[in-house]
Amino acid sequence: MHSTINLTFEEKWEKIIACDRTYDGLFYTAVKTTRIYCRPSCRSRKPKKQNVEFFLDREEVEKAGFRACKRCKPDVEHSPNTELVQNVITFLINHSNEKLTLVDIANHVGVSPYYLERLFKQETSKTPRMYLEKIRVDKAAHLLKNTDMTNLEICYEVGFQSASNFYKVFFDTKNCTPSNYRKLEVVI
Repeated sequence: MHSTINLTFEEKWEKIIACDRTYDGLFYTAVKTTRIYCRPSCRSRKPKKQNVEFFLDREEVEKAGFRACKRCKPDVEHSPNTELVQNVITFLINHSNEKLTLVDIANHVGVSPYYLERLFKQETSKTPRMYLEKIRVDKAAHLLKNTDMTNLEICYEVGFQSASNFYKVFFDTKNCTPSNYRKLEVVI
């Protein structure tokens, strides 16, 4: 079993609406009306928000009486390295606002930095740094949409060390600036 991730209900809800594979295995979405649970990336029709409950592990959700979705098969492991990768992702989410190096992450999971980077990229098609940047941008987008914090405050809150890097990574990920993203989200 891996450690708990620090995401609010709203942040988890955003992940399932976006069908975000980044969070697969870190939490499960259970639908009270159908008694079925899914991965965050499941492409099935999205349930009503009030019918959703989140669980952090399969045993817990199954003990609560939910059965696995036949479409996304959350009860099937995809790789022998899944647990290590999920442990890394959980660490990245929980420490995303800190200055992290590959050595810090590798030490956390007990493997060499070279091995971690190779394995992580093989399993996710992204490096740990790319993954960390995506997590930071997702958190920044959430804060832009739900707070009155300035772009600079958000930049440092989510863990970027420089404003120029924040704007570059945000633009590369969301295809717009943080200010434009905030305006777009308000209009929608």
